[in-house]
Amino acid sequence: MSDKRVFLIVLDSFGIGEMADAPQYGDENVNTLRSVAASSCFHVPNLERLGLFHIDGVAEEPVIRRQATVAQSQVIGRYARMAERSCGKDTTIGHWEIAGLVSQRPLPTYPQGFPAQVLEEFCRRTGRGVLCNLPYSGTQVIQEYGDAHMRTGDLIVYTSADSVFQIAAHEEIVPVELLYEYCRIAREILQGEHGVGRVIARPFVGPAGGLFTRTPHRHDFSLEPPGVTMLDQLSGKGKSVIAVGKIQDIFAGRGITEHVYTGGNEEGIQRTLEYLDRDFEGLCFVNLVDYDMLYGHRRDVEGYARALSVFDESLPKIMEKMRPEDLLMITADHGCDPAYARTTDHTREYTPLLMYGERVKPGNMGTRETFADIGTTVLQYFGIDSEIAGEELFPH
Repeated sequence: MSDKRVFLIVLDSFGIGEMADAPQYGDENVNTLRSVAASSCFHVPNLERLGLFHIDGVAEEPVIRRQATVAQSQVIGRYARMAERSCGKDTTIGHWEIAGLVSQRPLPTYPQGFPAQVLEEFCRRTGRGVLCNLPYSGTQVIQEYGDAHMRTGDLIVYTSADSVFQIAAHEEIVPVELLYEYCRIAREILQGEHGVGRVIARPFVGPAGGLFTRTPHRHDFSLEPPGVTMLDQLSGKGKSVIAVGKIQDIFAGRGITEHVYTGGNEEGIQRTLEYLDRDFEGLCFVNLVDYDMLYGHRRDVEGYARALSVFDESLPKIMEKMRPEDLLMITADHGCDPAYARTTDHTREYTPLLMYGERVKPGNMGTRETFADIGTTVLQYFGIDSEIAGEELFPH
């Protein structure tokens, strides 16, 4: 018998409709899937074959009914609507819950900027001042504060609606490795009450007085998960845990045996195809970030739809490379409705789960109470007794 492998792909921010508590998070009438499905660029026949359009609530949307061509009896995947039990709607909490860790409290956010005691300690330890300290667009903040940063050497510190402490610096003023060291200092400071999900290095380049642009040298320094995750249990039993994209950062490297960063969806898909050709027993955990970073937050409906269509085109290659003991799981970590005009924040939504493999019996698993059912299913697929939240979805 060949080694078992699970390929768990997170389409970052691909929500499929608002949860009942969405208004508590400032979200009303949000639905990422509905918004992108209205675009002429949206074409996902392979996701449809896996069951996307038959998930609870999805088929009720008129825009989906008009496009649906695959009858329920023709679906080849096992599918479910996943509810988030954790308090929050950000990347870190969403991925943690997929891995079995339910967060009872949302990670802290700072709509008015970070408190004085945090910044005073940060300035003391870095020996540099701070500019901005407000929620800001990452591209806008470097245009407005970049010249002052170059004159003074002060660091541009800003946040967003997410639980993040972001530090922008020009690569000629603050070399990238030094910026990373400043982020490590911030990570040490931001614990407990101020334990943000991520500290993010945001290096940029460009001439003084000119147009500044961000470089590919972004790096995230995440809060370590506060409990046992699926990754811990898998690696603890000697299984491979391969992280593709920002998975390594989201889990602060814990429980991961191998990782590779990617420059976006295209590279993430390519790395996934390469790992499908490799021998290992365990999990390949993939994050495809462009839906969220490039299209959701920037409210780009057409770009989001095109990116989903590109992923859909890659699915036949992924499925062809799967071995008899392989399991494919496609899901998301939250929503980020690109047509929602009230904010540019994530949106509190259900997420899809699509499962495929020779051992998977097609069918509807209904609406699940927690993303953690995914982590428990992965563990039990490998015969590991789950120590995390969630119930098994894989039929025996």
